[in-house]
Amino acid sequence: MERLNRKTGKHATQYPERIIQFGEGNFLRGFADWIIHHMNRKINFQAGVVVVQPLPEGMVELLNEQDGLYHLNLQGIDKGTATDTVELIDVITRGLNPYRQFDEYLRLAENPDMRFVISNTTEAGIAFDPSCRLDDRPAASYPGKLVQLLYHRFNVFGGDSGKGWIIFPCELIFHNGKELKECINRYIELWELGAEFQHWVDTACGVYSTLVDRIVPGYPEDSIGDITNRIQVEDKLVVKAEIFHLWVIEAPEWVAGEFPASRAGLNVLFVADEKPYHERKVTLLNGPHTVLSPVGYLSGLNTVRECVEDEVIGRYVRKVMFDELMQTIDLPPDELEQFAHDVLDRFRNPFVKHFIASIMLNSFAKYKTRDLPGLKTYLSRKGELPCGLTLGLAGIITYYKGGKRGEELIAPADDKAILALLAGLWKTNDPGYIAKETLAAGFIWGEDLNKIPGLTGKLEACLRSILEKGMLETVKTIL
Repeated sequence: MERLNRKTGKHATQYPERIIQFGEGNFLRGFADWIIHHMNRKINFQAGVVVVQPLPEGMVELLNEQDGLYHLNLQGIDKGTATDTVELIDVITRGLNPYRQFDEYLRLAENPDMRFVISNTTEAGIAFDPSCRLDDRPAASYPGKLVQLLYHRFNVFGGDSGKGWIIFPCELIFHNGKELKECINRYIELWELGAEFQHWVDTACGVYSTLVDRIVPGYPEDSIGDITNRIQVEDKLVVKAEIFHLWVIEAPEWVAGEFPASRAGLNVLFVADEKPYHERKVTLLNGPHTVLSPVGYLSGLNTVRECVEDEVIGRYVRKVMFDELMQTIDLPPDELEQFAHDVLDRFRNPFVKHFIASIMLNSFAKYKTRDLPGLKTYLSRKGELPCGLTLGLAGIITYYKGGKRGEELIAPADDKAILALLAGLWKTNDPGYIAKETLAAGFIWGEDLNKIPGLTGKLEACLRSILEKGMLETVKTIL
């Protein structure tokens, strides 16, 4: 069977490059690129996407082998009807690895038609690294790479106010736009790039906070044979996702005019304040995701759907959602109840096998942003720690012990410093020491979590129970 490329891909269109995308992973290809694809097809948006690989190792080489093409398999319940579609996405023009193609990377800034920047570099990606330098090839951090590009554009076009960029970060951080802008400003100061450049960034460029919502399990290993039969071409970059999608962008109305996704019938909202949408989604969808993954995995389950439908782990998921996290959100209870039940329906999507092992990437950063705020708020309101959220953190710590689950190798993926810390702590096999030192890791949390009343002891008890009884029996004790 022939490999997918611009010759074998039926009806693939070549678009002018107008968008730079940091991140080649499943989510952006299953979400933002799909949105841009439909804007091109339905309202003649005419935008091609250049994908920049944010890390030294990645997938742009594989992406280039297919000329940027891949298929998206959307499955779910749409208006009460089961839907299963496969669509060729053709918006990506090429991929760049700035670690090997730095000069070509900088040339992206020289394209006068470039207008948008989109990113998803995980929660750990928007961070200021003071070791980065302007003359690095490239800067290690994503914000550093972006400032290198912006500064080159500023110089090439002589500070032309009409050559600024509209920047949409999609990392799951509250006020991700403000966080990214702060990092940009710190690099401008660190690298002494001058007041004129700072003014150009402030006035000609917009960095807008966004909220993204779509479950994207990624490559459909379990159904790739069926999909290949449907598309009649070999595609190594197929992405599976649910039908539901929501993109909330906190930006002025004129930005919506430049990125008119709603005209294409897409669920992209431009709002004055994304906080209510963010709080509801991160707390009641991503929060449960983050803790059900290690708890379910260490209980012998493999997918989100299995976790929700399991007699014991399903009760655990509901406890975390309804009894704990929901109690920390200041929105009408009936609205929260409806949203939570909708989330459970999405988790149960019969078409999507969302493997929980894939959710475990960078779990500590995810817990910090998705679950830790709820844990603190619950404690302040109820006067006690939430059992489910504490057990979820113990599950993450236990997962990072590594080893095996049956015959399957447990291989946590995270920042090297975090992996090294946990590997060293687990050599002691002392739950009390492991709990205390993990909570004390300021480079993970930005604070000493041992100062949260009762957390050290409760976390130690959870870890000890998991080691002695196993995860499933430990879950039963809190239900």
